[in-house]
Order: sequence, then structure tokens, then C-alpha cells
Amino acid sequence: MCAEIYGIDLTKQITPLMVRDAIILCFQDAHCKDTGFDASEKDVNQKYCLEIVKKAFQESNANFDNPTKEDILKATENLSEFAKKFRDQELIKKHYTEIENLIQKLK
Repeated sequence: MCAEIYGIDLTKQITPLMVRDAIILCFQDAHCKDTGFDASEKDVNQKYCLEIVKKAFQESNANFDNPTKEDILKATENLSEFAKKFRDQELIKKHYTEIENLIQKLK
């Protein structure tokens, strides 16, 4: 069995686009599944989370559509700061660590 984080196989090459998409899923988890968000509002939440992630890239002067490792790092830090206003610190640490593991695999 291979290790995966947000559907990304850790034994294979990982691209910045894959990590960006994982960040979106991670943010959705943090704002839905891990917080008891009403599953019937899943589509609305997905769009909301996507917009928050896009905004984090924009505010970080990072490229959302073709991110680099540096773009991912900047946006992730921005999202972490945003999440601190709304989420438990342990939850933030859990998700940040998962994404950090993916970022470390980027070249």
C-alpha cells in the first residue's frame, strides 16, 4: 500500500499543480469534514474554498494557474494565517503538516 496525501501518491513525482490542487482539497476538509459542515452544501463550500485559495495566491503575488514551489510556499503561509482566525490551532497544524510533506517533495 502506498502512502497518499489528498490523493497524491508520495512514491511518484509530484508537481506544483498537484500540490495546489491538494491545498484546495485540504482547505475543503478543514472547512467541511473536520468541522462538521453540512454535506448538502458541498458544492457551495467547494467554490468558496477555491476562491479563498485563489485569493491567497493573489495576495501572495503567486501564480495560481502555473505555480512554482515558491508560489506554493507563499500561498500556504497566507492560508495558514487566514485559517488561524477561524480554526483550532491543532487542526491548522495537522493540515499544514500534510501540505508541507507534499511541498518537500517538489524539486
